[in-house]
Amino acid sequence: MVRLVLMRLDHLAGVLALGNRVFDVTAMPYTSWSLSSVAVHLDAQPLACWVAESDEEVVGFVLGSMSYDEREDWGYLEWIAVDPAHQGQGLAGKLLDACCGALFAEGATRIVTDVEASNVASATLMQRNGFSDRVTVTLFVRHAEPTGAVPGKAHRSTKQPSDPAKARLRRAARSDP
Repeated sequence: MVRLVLMRLDHLAGVLALGNRVFDVTAMPYTSWSLSSVAVHLDAQPLACWVAESDEEVVGFVLGSMSYDEREDWGYLEWIAVDPAHQGQGLAGKLLDACCGALFAEGATRIVTDVEASNVASATLMQRNGFSDRVTVTLFVRHAEPTGAVPGKAHRSTKQPSDPAKARLRRAARSDP
C-alpha cells in the first residue's frame, strides 16, 4: 500500500536516491540535483514537500517552494518523481495536488514549473493536473573553449552546473543585515 506523507528528515536519503535514479540533469544544464537542493526545500517550505512511501521506502516525492525567482506570490514546483515501478497509479497527480494545495494555502497566486521540451510524460502530467503552457523559454548555451582548443569546434564541459538553491541562499545571505 502506498501512502502520501509530509517529507521528514529520515526521507532525505530515499528522496536523494530516487532523484539520482530518475533525473537527467544534463538535459537542463541550469539545474542540479543534490542533497543541498532537497534540504533547502525541506527547510524553507516543509508543507510543500511530500513523499509517497510503500513499506517505508520512498517511491515518489515532490518538492515545492513559495517563491519563484523574485515573485514571492508565485509558488514553484521544482522537483517531482515517481519510481518507474510505481508509475501509472496516479501517484504523481496526488503528489502534485498535495504540493499545490500547500503552496496555495501559503498565499501563492499561481504555481509555475518547468519541463524539458522532450519530456512528453511530464508535460502531459502537468496539463492533466491544471497547468497550462503559458510561457516558452529557449535556453541558448555557449560552452567555453578549453585552452588549446580549435575555435568553434564542439567539446564537452566537465564543470557541474550551479545549484539554484545554493544561489538563492547566497543572495539571501548577502541581503541579510
